[in-house]
Amino acid sequence: MTLETDNTVANTSATVEPIVHLHPDDDVVIARHQLVAGMRIGSRVAVRGLIPAGHKLAVHSIEAGAPVRRYGQIIGFATRAIEAGEHVHTHNLSMGRFDRDYAFGADAKPAPTVAAAAQFMGIVRADGRVATRNYIGVLTSVNCSATAARAIADYFRRDIHPQALADYPNVDGVIALTHGQGCAIDSEGEALEMIRRTLGGYARHPNFAGVLIVGLGCETNQIDRLVQSQGLTPGAALKTMTIQATGGTARTVAAGIEQVKAMLPEANNVRREPVDAKHLVIGLQCGGSDGYSGITANPALGAAVDRLVAHGGTAILSETPEVYGAEHLLTRRAVSREVGEKLIERIRWWEAYCARMNADLNNNPSAGNKAGGLTTILEKSLGAVAKGGTTNLVDVYQYAEPVRAHGLVFMDTPGYDPVSATGQVAGGANLICFTTGRGSAYGCAPSPSLKLGTNTALWQRQEEDIDLNCGSILDGERTVDEIGEEIFQLMLATASGQASKSELHGYGQNEFVPWQIGAIT
Repeated sequence: MTLETDNTVANTSATVEPIVHLHPDDDVVIARHQLVAGMRIGSRVAVRGLIPAGHKLAVHSIEAGAPVRRYGQIIGFATRAIEAGEHVHTHNLSMGRFDRDYAFGADAKPAPTVAAAAQFMGIVRADGRVATRNYIGVLTSVNCSATAARAIADYFRRDIHPQALADYPNVDGVIALTHGQGCAIDSEGEALEMIRRTLGGYARHPNFAGVLIVGLGCETNQIDRLVQSQGLTPGAALKTMTIQATGGTARTVAAGIEQVKAMLPEANNVRREPVDAKHLVIGLQCGGSDGYSGITANPALGAAVDRLVAHGGTAILSETPEVYGAEHLLTRRAVSREVGEKLIERIRWWEAYCARMNADLNNNPSAGNKAGGLTTILEKSLGAVAKGGTTNLVDVYQYAEPVRAHGLVFMDTPGYDPVSATGQVAGGANLICFTTGRGSAYGCAPSPSLKLGTNTALWQRQEEDIDLNCGSILDGERTVDEIGEEIFQLMLATASGQASKSELHGYGQNEFVPWQIGAIT
């Protein structure tokens, strides 16, 4: 019950087949490039009509109502009879219910190890936490203080005031992370607990040398309760203020600038030093996925994750709606039934949540995903879980909960990338790896984000935003394992301070989007 790819994906010969056949039991193959009517696939199948690049065509006739398999797994059911060589997509394939064998722990195996741990150049904090970046953060307790927080951070922008940080070359910047929550919610409810957990995770994040929390003063999310509930300790590296107590917006901005200035000398007093890769916590994301995501970038990232875990590091797989239908591949790798049951409990929560909100989990894939060749959430999920590699699932966490375990873990988040990555960073992720097939422009300060393209056409079109091209796997030039090693080395280099494409463009502040649930009153 593992996702397999046959050697057509990593064919290094001069002739590359026009299709990718992923598993012997599959009913479909994937077009490497656009196929036209009359082209022959193998000795028996003739293409019927136009098949766009990344889309599926049937390798044999399929009866109406029959399950359709890709990766050797069910991705949906035929809504009508499908002929061999025909395009298989939303017009003739849909969701359907079927039993999944969770087989808790059946495929768990001894944890991998390496003789000598890989290292990166990290920043070791006084309490032993390891950072990959060195920022000062301005956080907000409520939407009402967002303008003041941004004004404080803007004073230190190198493109506006180049001298503000001239004496502090070891400080990566001062950033404001604002949001639209913090009031008009149940003072004892889950929604308030979640935003506090998220803000607490950012306030504790090792990539922040210092944090200033700015509020209005009368909001539901009172700063003193936030600090208390998250076990935070105000001091030289954690300051708080409210607009009402400080005497207005202008006074708050001026006072906030002075508070940040006071943090800068100590924040600058850092140096990078060699640390083991076990200190890397990688958040795994995929966005703007296409029909190639589960063939190239996702399994290559999975190969990098296997290396990271062998070196003692941690990878956070998330986006619960995007493992729906493939969760059985994770429960089989759970280190215990308890861990597997925790994942299934989150799946059941999402089923109930969607039913309550009159929504459909198959609303994901998005329009762009479908244009790229993905048809159902089952198909997308089977490709998405490949990001998690092949090692054991060691724990399952709620949104923004601190991640303590080492190895592959799961965090419950929505599939929307900014919300999902925000939870991962709050949980401790100090680097994000983000696969994309349609193209993405994204960052998540204070943690750097690497974007991995699934196909060479995307790389050629949007290279300024993509850090690594995994399309060479599809082109038959490289193997999944070779690209996995390249991703792992890129992780280490980025964690050591090498700027990602999104950092060069200045992404990261606007992408802070905590998950908002519950009633707004």
